Parts: sequence; structure tokens; C-alpha cells
Amino acid sequence: MDTTNIKEVVKEKYGQAALRVQSGGSSSCCGASAAKELCCDPITSNLYDASQSGQLPEEALLASLGCGNPTTLAKLNAGDVVLDLGSGGGIDVLLSAKRVGPTGKAYGLDMTDEMLALANENKRKSGAENVEFLKGEIEHIPLPDNTVDVIISNCVINLSADKDRVLREAFRVLKPGGRFAVSDVVTRGAMKPEIRESVLLWVGCVAGALQDSEYRSKLTSAGFEQIEIEPTRIYNVEDAREFLSAEGVDVDSMAAEVDGKFMSAFVRAVKPSSPAAEACCGPTCCS
Repeated sequence: MDTTNIKEVVKEKYGQAALRVQSGGSSSCCGASAAKELCCDPITSNLYDASQSGQLPEEALLASLGCGNPTTLAKLNAGDVVLDLGSGGGIDVLLSAKRVGPTGKAYGLDMTDEMLALANENKRKSGAENVEFLKGEIEHIPLPDNTVDVIISNCVINLSADKDRVLREAFRVLKPGGRFAVSDVVTRGAMKPEIRESVLLWVGCVAGALQDSEYRSKLTSAGFEQIEIEPTRIYNVEDAREFLSAEGVDVDSMAAEVDGKFMSAFVRAVKPSSPAAEACCGPTCCS
């Protein structure tokens, strides 16, 4: 599938989602039907509890297109610098900013002008002063090497056609010992070709999802260690029916291959704190 085509479709659909929120509606979530709001409830519903949602502008919640809640699962400390890849309306950036406090900072990175405009408006409404939204692509992060303590992301890395580049960039900007802590959709086992062939399903968190074993392999190749993939929601045939049948996929004919094969997961990894130690040649050189 053409990389440029995927990127433009993602940008268009997420731009439309931001505009719907700004006009008083809610975003169209992880399915293909833009007309049906909350079109894939099993993935996007009930991710933020009342104590979190009460801290944020309503528009930040309405624009959420995630598949998890990385701000709950990630370890964030006061003073940390956090980067959210594909920050959308800013919900996870704003929540992270509260957790890292005034001595820390939360960056959000997004390539969609409409989402950036919505995020900056949500920043203004929240009064957050330790937040900055950056325009750019997750394959080309506009930050220097070794500047970020924690990278989070919420159902975005699966949308990239060059995940190896994304993970290498994440590794580059993390400080030694920095943590990669993202929510993403992953698969168990191979996925039917007809699902991957649908551009709209790349936008919908499904067709671009990596197999769990492949995710591990790519993280290892990028240099990460201590890799963990923890399922947070596993979807059955009925969950999958809504976001597959909208694209004309005959779910019943492939039920056995769909059931339990898609899951939201929390993906953790760590950038080694002492790269030189990994290349140590003997017992004395690392002393």
C-alpha cells in the first residue's frame, strides 16, 4: 500500500474528526463510517474514569480516538518530560501534564492542522502551562536526541506505514533509561489480506496493526529492551463485526480467524541506560 496514500487518508479522516468536535459533535472513532458516531464502542469506550474526565475540557474527551489509556498505565514522575505521538485533541497530553507537574513538560505531536488547532484550544481552556503541541510526523519527530523521559501514544503507531522508522525515532529522542509506554491495537496471528487492503481500515486502527511477535521484534531491532505487551481488551467476533462489516468484509465467513485475534494492548519497553555497557568486551572494561 502506498505510504503517501495512507498518510493522506489518515490526515483527512482525523482532520474531519476534529472539525466535527469543533462544530459540536463527537469524533467518529475507529471505524470506517464517518456518519455513525461512536462507531466502534468496544475499542474507544470507557477509557477515562470520572476523575480524569472531570479535569479536562469536554472537547478533549469528544476528540479521543484512542484504544487505551496510556496515562494510567505509564509510570510518570514529577519533573518528567513526556511526548505523546499522534496527540490528537490533546487528552493524554493534558492528563500527563498534570501528573508531571510544573517542573515537568508534556509535548504533543500531530500532523493534522485541525487536531492541532483543537488541542491548542483545549490547552487554553485547561490553563495548562507545561504543555506544547508540535506539528510533525511520528516518523520524523522534531525534537533533539536524548530529550524525553517517557513516550506515550494512543492507537496511533498502528496507523503508520513505516513503523520501523517510528520506533527508531522514539528510541532516538528518549533519554538513556527512558520509557516507551503506548496503547496500541495488535493482532495475534496473521490477518486476512482483504482487511489490510482497505485504506479506511488503516485509519480505523485495524489493518495497520502489527502482530504481537512482530511488534516485539521491531522494538528489539530499534534498540529497546525489557519489552512487554500486556493485553488490555481482547475483541471477539461481535466486537469485530461492527468495524469490519462496514467495509464489506464477510465476518461470518472468517469468524474463526477474527475471534480473539484483535486486541488493545499496553506496549512497554526501555531504552538502555548504558549503551556502552552493552558492548562491553570483558569483565574489566565495564568496571
